[in-house]
Amino acid sequence: MEDKRKLVHSRIVEKATNEALQRRGVTIEDIAEIVFEMQLPYNADLSMDYCIESVESVLKKRELQHAILVGIELDELAEQGKLSAPLQQIVQSDEGLFGVDETIALGAVYTYGSIAVTTFGHLDKNKIGIINELDTKKGRGTHTFLDDLVASVAASAASRIAHKSRDLAEAEADNQQIISDESEIAKKEAEKIITDESEIKDEPKS
Repeated sequence: MEDKRKLVHSRIVEKATNEALQRRGVTIEDIAEIVFEMQLPYNADLSMDYCIESVESVLKKRELQHAILVGIELDELAEQGKLSAPLQQIVQSDEGLFGVDETIALGAVYTYGSIAVTTFGHLDKNKIGIINELDTKKGRGTHTFLDDLVASVAASAASRIAHKSRDLAEAEADNQQIISDESEIAKKEAEKIITDESEIKDEPKS
């Protein structure tokens, strides 16, 4: 008898998540472009490669993988007319009072803290980049869940960069302090050696 409780390996879930995004026309680069736009004002040295790396890292989190798989599945079922009424009509039209899509996406964001939450709110309201293109109300397919999920991934990746940038800045400051302290110690030791040598020279000869 098959054990229905058998765990699904994380590699399988990650692969399914990436394939689902690609199937729905969303690339890592699409999400990274949003991250770049959100973080560039705070990090002048930011690169697209770093944003892509951050998105890829975020997509390894199970909370986001599960949310993406559930949301995309519901979007696709709605497109195929396979949901029960009245849920079919609610999801297909992205009804304004239907907040389950935002709830699922926001729940996945909490892993990355308050910066991710506020960034998600901004993206949900302003719909930057691919998020705007996925707006169900524009009639280009049913993406009631996916637009919020993309915002969730982008917000999480942006928050990750913000926190790492702060960590790097603090590490650099600590290193500079260590160098300064070592330089001061070396200076004092050199001054002591000079003073000692001067005192030896000044000692009267017997």
